[in-house]
Amino acid sequence: MSTASRPLRADAARNREKLLAAAADLFADRGLDVPMEHIARHAEVSIGTLYKHFPAREDLVTAIFPERLAALDVLGAKALADEDPWRAFTTFLEDLYALQAQDRGLNDILARDFPNAPEAVSTCHRGAGHAEVLIDRAAAAGVLRADYSLADLATLTRAMAQVIRDSPGEWRRFLSIYVDGLHG
Repeated sequence: MSTASRPLRADAARNREKLLAAAADLFADRGLDVPMEHIARHAEVSIGTLYKHFPAREDLVTAIFPERLAALDVLGAKALADEDPWRAFTTFLEDLYALQAQDRGLNDILARDFPNAPEAVSTCHRGAGHAEVLIDRAAAAGVLRADYSLADLATLTRAMAQVIRDSPGEWRRFLSIYVDGLHG
């Protein structure tokens, strides 16, 4: 039996859970660039223990963020249930950026590429499917600029991530100005 398939000892499993909880807390509060040493200290384990369980930052991202990113599916489904295409689109945007404003780690992951965290990237792409339907539906109804695309939304998301990082209280105003310019 390989080491990878053996269940963890009870103390190792507890340490892993403490590391996941510490990383989740610190990522949400301070973003993905929090030093790994701070995560170990917050979990009250050694840095060696952290690296034994999670050899790279991407391993922590992969362990934590697919579940958090699943919230995008919920936001998309909620928006798609709204029969008004414009309200559905704008509510999706407001809910998405409110979620990003609450969680700096989520804000960071939506603004960056993590090629070594494929599960997190895959979850992001699934959420993009809802957004694409919302965009197409609003454009077809004539309430959204016909030339607006998923690529434009990706650019907006990166811009909003920066606004949220630099001026957390200003994102709603920025979004309102942006959305006003999109209304068809």
